Formats: sequence, C-alpha cells, structure tokens
Amino acid sequence: MPEAQETPISELSFRQAMAQLDQIVAQLESNTLELEDSLAAYERGVALLRELRGRLDGAQQKVDALMGELEQDATDDEIDTTLHKA
Repeated sequence: MPEAQETPISELSFRQAMAQLDQIVAQLESNTLELEDSLAAYERGVALLRELRGRLDGAQQKVDALMGELEQDATDDEIDTTLHKA
C-alpha cells in the first residue's frame, strides 16, 4: 500500500482525505488491484468516508450554533398573537 495511505486518517487535512478517497475509488473502479489490495483499499476508503462525514457533521453543528447566535429572540411585541387555542 502506498505511503500516503499509511498516514493516520486523523492526521490528514479534509482536502487530503478527500483526495485519497477519490484515488481509492478510482483504483477500485479500475479493477486492476488484487483481491487483497482491493479489500485493504476498500477498508481504508470506508474509514476515510466515516472520518469525512464526522468532520462535516461537526462543521454543520458549528455553523448551526453560530447562526443561532445571530438570531434574536422574539420579543413579546414580535410574537404573533393571531394564533390562539380553539
């Protein structure tokens, strides 16, 4: 396995991990790898995908939190009083 794929995933930048995942997908689609190498590449790809999704989820949570800070709480004057219980 190439040295780049031996680098711990947690040490890769998001861009490096994406590039490595793209490379693995291309290798798997080419059908040029031996079975053992294909399984190892697939396993690495799954681990990369799991890490990338986790990072994206974390980034989304940060964005949501920041957007929440920007929103102001509605004051009593701004609350829609046209809705009431029937």
